[in-house]
Amino acid sequence: MKQLKPLESMIFTIRNHKVIIDADLAALYNVPTKALNQAVKRNENRFPRDFVFRLTAKERLEVVTHCDHLARLT
Repeated sequence: MKQLKPLESMIFTIRNHKVIIDADLAALYNVPTKALNQAVKRNENRFPRDFVFRLTAKERLEVVTHCDHLARLT
């Protein structure tokens, strides 16, 4: 099984919200990121409105700067 990073290192503050990037959340559940996003989309009514949001280009660059494993987001 792949070694996961400490949970604290996956949490970022973006727009004054503590968030975990979908790729890291999918890794925690051991599912593909695409499957996680599809499940959330199919069940939108089960999640609070601010549960999911898209990063701006600037936010994405900032996250990638702090996390090498997310370089594919650029």
